[in-house]
Amino acid sequence: MQHRPAPPSVPVPARPRRTGAVLVVVVLLALVAAVAVVLVVLSAVSGRPGATGGAPGHGLTGASAGTHDDGTAGAATGSAAGEVPSGASVFDDDLPAVARLQPDLLDAVRRAARDAEGEGVRFVVNSGWRSPALQERLLDDAVAEYGSRQEAARWVSTPETSLHVRGEAIDIGDWDAATWLQDNGARYGLCQVYDNEAWHFELRPDAPSDGCPRKYWDPTGDPRMQQ
Repeated sequence: MQHRPAPPSVPVPARPRRTGAVLVVVVLLALVAAVAVVLVVLSAVSGRPGATGGAPGHGLTGASAGTHDDGTAGAATGSAAGEVPSGASVFDDDLPAVARLQPDLLDAVRRAARDAEGEGVRFVVNSGWRSPALQERLLDDAVAEYGSRQEAARWVSTPETSLHVRGEAIDIGDWDAATWLQDNGARYGLCQVYDNEAWHFELRPDAPSDGCPRKYWDPTGDPRMQQ
């Protein structure tokens, strides 16, 4: 019987490496993670008190605070709640944040603004009157950002104690205007109340003759906030 020679061995092709595909997947996952981080950061910034054009507010509320016939007490967003567009003027009576400030405060701010404009400084309203619902939303945002109601209280007061809700406080921007008002506000009865809020001013009728009273470090040292 004749033996047939064994067939020559056929080399088995090597399995193609998937290094390139794996690298692409890794890069895509990294991009997705980066986008997620950016979205989280943007969400945190947008929730910060004052991120919508207004700085955090503090103050004292009276029994009539936030009671309006048109129902804006329940508004938490928009112009009706007291939010203002970027660059809002202290002379804009169409904005509830301006129009619902106490008349004596608004008059003093406008007199100061006219004099400041003569020196090339323009007042911008970052926040004025606020609805109780907006104040509550700002407080909730601050608690979420700072981690506790105690820490949030250094920046945002409750609707029951907020002078913004009562229309007795205004937050002024930009920094040039706030600095001008810190230096000159006493002449108009306008005083910075808290060291940690360079933008927050209230009316002190005796300031033109007696000067502004000593500032609190932050609202937690203000006895009015303990009510």
